[in-house]
Amino acid sequence: MSVTAAKGFAAAGVTAGLKTSGGLDLAVVANRGPAKSAAVVFTSNRAKANPVLWSQQVAADGVVEAIVLNSGGANCFTGPQGFQTSHATAEEAARALGVSAGDVLVCSTGLIGEQLPREKVLAGVRQAVSSLADDAAAADSAARAIMTTDTRPKTAVRSADGWTIGGMAKGAGMLAPGLATMLVVITTDAALGAGELDAALRAATRVSFDRLDSDGCMSTNDQVTLLASGASGLAPTLESFTAALTELCLDLARQLQADAEGASHDIDIEVTGAANERDAVEVARSVARSNLFKAAIFGNDPNWGRVLSAIGTTSAEFDPYAVDVSMNGVRVCHAGEPDRSRDEVDLTTRAVHVLIELHAGPASATLLTNDLTHDYVHENSAYSS
Repeated sequence: MSVTAAKGFAAAGVTAGLKTSGGLDLAVVANRGPAKSAAVVFTSNRAKANPVLWSQQVAADGVVEAIVLNSGGANCFTGPQGFQTSHATAEEAARALGVSAGDVLVCSTGLIGEQLPREKVLAGVRQAVSSLADDAAAADSAARAIMTTDTRPKTAVRSADGWTIGGMAKGAGMLAPGLATMLVVITTDAALGAGELDAALRAATRVSFDRLDSDGCMSTNDQVTLLASGASGLAPTLESFTAALTELCLDLARQLQADAEGASHDIDIEVTGAANERDAVEVARSVARSNLFKAAIFGNDPNWGRVLSAIGTTSAEFDPYAVDVSMNGVRVCHAGEPDRSRDEVDLTTRAVHVLIELHAGPASATLLTNDLTHDYVHENSAYSS
């Protein structure tokens, strides 16, 4: 049921006519309370879309009544007219729900540099609000309405000790970290304040969405929203809530990884023995963003030299001639020299695990990425046509 699994929430997805391909393209998720606490993290891209600029203002006080999301257009680099569309979207939702426009978040996804047809958006908002429901079908329609090049909706639910967290996500390209990646809406009926939600969300995104780096391209529209209704009447400890939220975010991140545009391999890059966590992440990201490495994995080629070449460009503390590299359980490099034969490595499976042992300290990190395929290039060469 994703976003309606937690008590106090209703959702809907409708067809507003925003996608040239047709189908569901506008969603609303409403928090019916009794609490209206929220936390949001946004892309750190300096080029921010109009809905992000609007939503940053809304989220500042930690109170959110509803969120409107559309596919079929990013509403980015669309000038004052585009910002007015985001503002008008929030106002329309607010009128229909009987709340303040200053408590309505807006998210958009799609092609940059094209104006959204405002009247279609507003009509879709009215239709979605009138269709709000708290059942599984409503949640599914909302998850499908935010899809762009996604091939399937991404949803997850976690429950513990009488309270629940549910979430939906979209994203298949431009998956690179910046506090948040893609569009994600998470709901909970736990009774937690905005400050607690913010602490939990930032801790969870740091080790989940922030470590999903599918193609190294950071979107202008990324937003992860956490809404709390308090409808369970239960206040979990911040530690237990953060653990459940992190588990849910990792679930959604892996679903996004598995549906990345054109990918034929899901690659987990695990770095151990780093001097600190930042070094571990930097090393893993250098490999994840190496087109040479990603192309090799696409060709089922365990070319570990491309791993060492990539990590040598980082500022992390380690001796490159003391590094071990393993691929799918086979150590192909030991102390900067060849170890077991490359022929022993089977990369024909979709799941690929690369282990990089730096032998420089106690820290570790795992980053999720994908291979670079012909299909990815083809899909992104014709995205706006």
